[in-house]
Amino acid sequence: MTDPLQPQSASADGAVLRHLPVLLVEVLHALAIQKNGVYVDATFGRGGHCQAMLAELSDRGQVIALDRDPQAITAAEKLRTQEPRLQVFRARFSELGEVLGGCGLAGAVQGVLMDVGVSSPQVDDPDRGFSFRHSGPLDMRMDPSQGVDAAQWLNSADEEVIANIIWRYGEERRARRIAKAIVAARPLSTTQGLAEVVAACVPRGNAKSTKHPATKTFQAVRIFINDELQELQEGLHVAFDSLALGGRLAVISFHSLEDRQVKQTFKALSQPPVLPRRLPVQDLHAAVRGRLVSGPIRAGQGELDVNPRARSATLRVIERVA
Repeated sequence: MTDPLQPQSASADGAVLRHLPVLLVEVLHALAIQKNGVYVDATFGRGGHCQAMLAELSDRGQVIALDRDPQAITAAEKLRTQEPRLQVFRARFSELGEVLGGCGLAGAVQGVLMDVGVSSPQVDDPDRGFSFRHSGPLDMRMDPSQGVDAAQWLNSADEEVIANIIWRYGEERRARRIAKAIVAARPLSTTQGLAEVVAACVPRGNAKSTKHPATKTFQAVRIFINDELQELQEGLHVAFDSLALGGRLAVISFHSLEDRQVKQTFKALSQPPVLPRRLPVQDLHAAVRGRLVSGPIRAGQGELDVNPRARSATLRVIERVA
């Protein structure tokens, strides 16, 4: 039998994709789960964090699960048939307020978890087109029914636009060289094709380096195609506003752009506003809405030995106090 905290799913060709939820123990501790509480898993994925939350709740507790990925929703619906405390919605971070409002739970949630970025099942399934390690269609959409895919965009965008996206979202200093090579190689249709074009522009570095030269470019294109940073920014505020007093928002990020955005948003929520010196203010603390629960939390060596992908994960937590 499959361990419920180590969910598995199948790719389009039937291969089993194993998914290990990162920082699981740390997330449960950070959320300080109340037995009868209402919690949101804003990125269901394959349900590892969600099932762990449910295991901590009484029969009166419930979990609201969201995801924009149809394969994740299929997995969530399967779990829902066995779990009456679970509600499932196909939605983005920015749509959380609408979902909770429809459930009569606006401002009444004890905890929200956002696990940002691409999931292991998405990366490991070649048909989704997220990874340079497997040859597949150049797609990269978290919801394949929405928007243009990576191939359509790369094959039609101006060279300067491509370069700017690779620089902004991948922080790749060879962005212009890569963009020029992409335009020269068009049309591109596979992940392998894009990876080879980028690899020809980016030196491997020292022999001990394990990072593929296309890592930053794939990250940048994926973030742009899915509008991930804008979704994250809107989602952070919507999620925080959905909390009841004393409720907590926990966010797992996987690269510096995401983590910087989470850190800056949490900082703004946990500090009084900057006001003119001469403005008569009696109580600045009344304007502080959040309290930072801890500094950044990262995986311990024990977890890294089992799940090396947890190495880049960072967990930040804020509690609503007003």
